Amino acid sequence: MSQSAQIQLDAAVLQDGDAATGWLERLFSRLFLGLVYPQIWEDPVVDMQALKIAPGDNLVCIASGSCNLMSYLTAGPASVTAVDLSPAHVALGRLKLAAARSLPDHAAFYQFFGRADMASNMALYDNYIRPALDPKTRAFWEGRHLFSRRISVFRSGVYRHGALGRFLGAVHLLARLGRVEFSPLLTARSLAEQQAFFDSRVAPLFDMWLVRKLSGFRAALFGLGIPPAQYDKLAADGDGDVLPVLRDRVRKLMCDFPIRDNYFAWQAFGRGYDPAPDAALPPYLQERNYQALRDHAGRGGIVNRSLTDLLAQEPDGSKQGYVLLDAQDWMNDAQLNALWREITRTASPGARVIFRTGGRADILPGRVAPELLGRWQYDAEASAQGTARDRSAIYGAFHLYRFAG
Repeated sequence: MSQSAQIQLDAAVLQDGDAATGWLERLFSRLFLGLVYPQIWEDPVVDMQALKIAPGDNLVCIASGSCNLMSYLTAGPASVTAVDLSPAHVALGRLKLAAARSLPDHAAFYQFFGRADMASNMALYDNYIRPALDPKTRAFWEGRHLFSRRISVFRSGVYRHGALGRFLGAVHLLARLGRVEFSPLLTARSLAEQQAFFDSRVAPLFDMWLVRKLSGFRAALFGLGIPPAQYDKLAADGDGDVLPVLRDRVRKLMCDFPIRDNYFAWQAFGRGYDPAPDAALPPYLQERNYQALRDHAGRGGIVNRSLTDLLAQEPDGSKQGYVLLDAQDWMNDAQLNALWREITRTASPGARVIFRTGGRADILPGRVAPELLGRWQYDAEASAQGTARDRSAIYGAFHLYRFAG
């Protein structure tokens, strides 16, 4: 990967902490040079309900696994520009956009990204997607990883790869050590059955010595994309102990939504999407949205840079929606204010900003300058609704701000 990508990641992650924290932050930034999220872990349905995307809207977002970028395009906005500091995430987003334009039908598109574990995906790549890729993205996917091309992860199961895939594999290993299999959860017929499974089988895992020991290491959650600064925010919700916070988030993921409706739970505990014909899927993978995605894929783009740098090149009042994921949890006050200066300058009247936080509290008051934040209105009701509806369940809160002008 390029030296410039490493410099950008270091600038985003490194804070003014002690030497031990600085070492962990540098380790984390190097992890992000590779693939972390094969699938994004923010619910795009919640995003789209809050953004209320209109045909003339120009949106900017942080890409991660690009499920959000792709899902927003199904609503037909004027444009969606995504950014990511990970070159691997940029390559994944460009692969998805190219596939939406070039694959022959929804069946092929779903096979490639919904199943993502079939040998015939290599023929789909070579015959359809490869010619539609820009040279840099093609070089990434055809570069060697161990003994095969990187694109071969779509033959072996892409959702088992990346830092998140490896983290979930470790979770399943710990569960097996505790003699827990997740198949009863995936076949549960009611929320009561899901709750009973959590109470009887999963909750005791949090009392295992190994789980308690591992949860005390800030690097233990790197596979979830959680740097030291965000780990500390999670621990603050547990009075300094991250374990009860993790227990509550896992309980929400398992118990607050019907398992048939929660593809995040399927990814975590089934290591893929539910194979049933009527299974829950991200909006961009749903057959009913395929034609809209194909029609609007040309309106999407993704670049390897920070959101602040991107917005600095955009005209005043040119954007209607901003999706920050949880990136602000990583930022110091100077970075937060630089970002919100550009957001405020480029926002049109009524523009919306959405983001998640690892902890429950909104991190902006008292940190973003009043002359900036004072021009925005926090929607507490919509934020609470988004928090409750977010099926990924791993964040403390969802937040929505509207630009007052």
